[in-house]
Amino acid sequence: MRITSVFFVITGLMLGGCASSPAKNPADPFEPMNRSVYQFNDALDRAVAKPVAQGYDAVMPAPGKIMVSNFFSNLDDIVVTLNDLLQFKFAQAASDGSRVIFNSTFGIFGLFDIANRLEKHNEDFGQTLGYWGVNSGPYLVLPVLGPSSVRDGIGFYVDTRPSQMRRVTHMRTRNQLYLTRGINRRAQLFEQEKVFDSAAIDRYELIRDAYMQRRQSLVYDGNPPRPNYDDMDFEEEDIPVHEPAPIDHEKVPIPDFSLSQQDHTPEPALRIAETIPLAEKNFEPPKVLKIWVAQRNH
Repeated sequence: MRITSVFFVITGLMLGGCASSPAKNPADPFEPMNRSVYQFNDALDRAVAKPVAQGYDAVMPAPGKIMVSNFFSNLDDIVVTLNDLLQFKFAQAASDGSRVIFNSTFGIFGLFDIANRLEKHNEDFGQTLGYWGVNSGPYLVLPVLGPSSVRDGIGFYVDTRPSQMRRVTHMRTRNQLYLTRGINRRAQLFEQEKVFDSAAIDRYELIRDAYMQRRQSLVYDGNPPRPNYDDMDFEEEDIPVHEPAPIDHEKVPIPDFSLSQQDHTPEPALRIAETIPLAEKNFEPPKVLKIWVAQRNH
């Protein structure tokens, strides 16, 4: 049984055991199960993946790391090109397909990115399903693979079918390729990891929200639709209504409009307002005050 099949079997068993547990976020109904898998992945990462990636990052010279990244990026461009075609993005397909051809030949199997002037795109079958209107579904944390969703998990499995690494018949060589790609990707996450380590909130929620927002942005090519607040139902009881306090007009002092001995001008309205209690400032002013204001404005 292949590795991806094992992941989905394990995830399916865990879903069955945790589906009845309550969840705080509607987009994450399997949160108890996801947190358990997240803790398992985090422990495995701290014990194995991260130390190995740190050793790789320290030992491998910079040109070597660039060539390794270019090699696997060139293999990914094959899957990207196929998904370009499935989304009817023919201009992108031509660009990504050209990158594969030039980098695979003149770039020596993709070790050198000689087609770097051509824009590199990011497309996968999960995005293709989203392009055709398939909802992402509940958030999932897959064993070892990490953040995903029901739609993206299916997309990941489909993307492995045309992968050139899967076509390597020699098992040891194929496993070494998978291992090298995993270590290289883990080493590329060191800078992003600093952001999560410095965050003072729940790291699980931060990773989940960041993943879902990024996937939404990728599906819409960086221009996701804004939420339509007009379609949201607001009940009247949810909106607090503050009734004005009853006013006893007998307690409201009558302003003194006598001329001041110093400047012979009416007392400023601000001072008059200060003599009125704060809870009673919404009263209806006397007609005399209205007439005085109208005369002053003219």
